Amino acid sequence: MNKLTKLIFVMSALSLFSCSPKEKVDLVILNATAYTVDQDFSIVEAVAVKDGKIVALGSSSEISDRYSSSCIIDLDKKALYPGFIDAHCHFYSYGLGLLQRADLTGTESFEKVLEIMENHRHKFPSIHWLQGRGWDQNLWIDKTFPDKDKLNKLFPENPVILTRIDGHAALVNQKALELAGIDAATKISGGEVALKNGQPTGMLIDNAIGLVTRVIPKPDATMISEALLTAQHNCFAAGLTGVHEAGLTKEIIKIIDSLQKAGLLKMRVYAMLSPTQETLDAYFKNGITKNENLNIGSIKLYADGALGSRGAKLIDDYSDNSGNSGLLVENPETLKKYCQMAYDNGFQVCTHAIGDSANRLMLTIYGDILKNKNDLRWRIEHAQVVAPSDFDLFGKYSVIPSVQPTHATSDMFWVGYRVGAERIKGAYAYNDLLRQNGWMPLGTDFPIENINPIHTFYASVVRKNLDGKPETGFQMENAISREEALRGMTLWAAKAAFEENEKGSISVGKLADFVILDKDIMTIAENEIPNVKVLMTIVSGETVFLSEQ
Repeated sequence: MNKLTKLIFVMSALSLFSCSPKEKVDLVILNATAYTVDQDFSIVEAVAVKDGKIVALGSSSEISDRYSSSCIIDLDKKALYPGFIDAHCHFYSYGLGLLQRADLTGTESFEKVLEIMENHRHKFPSIHWLQGRGWDQNLWIDKTFPDKDKLNKLFPENPVILTRIDGHAALVNQKALELAGIDAATKISGGEVALKNGQPTGMLIDNAIGLVTRVIPKPDATMISEALLTAQHNCFAAGLTGVHEAGLTKEIIKIIDSLQKAGLLKMRVYAMLSPTQETLDAYFKNGITKNENLNIGSIKLYADGALGSRGAKLIDDYSDNSGNSGLLVENPETLKKYCQMAYDNGFQVCTHAIGDSANRLMLTIYGDILKNKNDLRWRIEHAQVVAPSDFDLFGKYSVIPSVQPTHATSDMFWVGYRVGAERIKGAYAYNDLLRQNGWMPLGTDFPIENINPIHTFYASVVRKNLDGKPETGFQMENAISREEALRGMTLWAAKAAFEENEKGSISVGKLADFVILDKDIMTIAENEIPNVKVLMTIVSGETVFLSEQ
């Protein structure tokens, strides 16, 4: 074969290739700045999707030449990311709150709380129980807990419960106390009924709240479904395609499953089981349940309360409340029993621990069971205050800290009063925690914090509030990088649920879950990050949110 013949042969082959029909796919995205969040944190221009999964990545010309689709999105260089995953939230409770609770977030006085609750009663005259959530006395001029007197005068016939922003304290009126059977003699392990002059003030701490909530009529299946779908709508608008639900009963999980099978609930849910006997018996018996939308493989425990209500369990007393070191909401023997049960049944354990004493307790319990390094990915949720000598235990036993960076920026102006100048060095120490295992999932804890994952990213990297305060950032030695923050909201969040092979990065074979933003959070100025908007959210290649922009 001479050179000319060879050339003609090659040209003929190329011609045949170029004329071959393109493969039909469901979605093609072109001209993107697509952060894959793969091992190399590579960036690509184009993505092809078929049957809900990513089938190809490459340059725009490569993908255009190989694939055709009736749905082609040209992003004009806009940033494309893996769908955001919130690694710790209360998805159902958030949705239910939107339907039946007044929003008290950001109120600057108790008088404003009362005003909102009066408006809530007028707006929903048929509701008997009046519920509100989100107040924080640390934002008020008078930073002491309120009492029930004004609630009694305004709402003598309606029972009222106003839950503090952290969910670990609540104010109730006399009507609610009576319905719950609470009086001056009421005692409860892991909780407190606050007294003044020998009588209940209406303030309930941690487990005492349950004495009231158990007498509130439970929502029916219709309302539960509406709550879940309402939460989903807001999550999609925020760019979330997956959530880790921090505590669900068998009843709620069954409704989630039915809504997903009906095609109504497209949100991907990693469900942590609430440790009720009925729930644990049901799921331990059948083992881990996992599909593309619902993953049931962990249990949620609580060790202590929260710093804002001084219920987080500290090794030493609160710096602003001598004689009080907080409380454990469950006794250590019970916590260890649940951990052993989970271990024996192959389930992950995710435990709420905020104070340094609670973190030490759980690290010790975990260590007694896990023995050494492992890949069971047991988690400590929050890990807000950790004693200096305890950080290395996270690495020693491969315990994963699951943190919520906006807690740091919400608490930073008052937490020093709670824990003092020394302990605060081990508070919200995200960089120190990340280094223990080399990865760390991020969440919001909504509705305790805002649902917006962009705020999570900003708080992780910049450690300022949305007003840009403090100007130098809060304990910047524990800021993490933009790449680490994005991994924490995507791949590492997926990994914390044993789902890193299915989601969390833009990779061939993974689920086609994406979010498109109006600005690139990886490159814009820090002060621009809080104002970034979601343009589009995509789940399994289907657009589930499209901004009016």
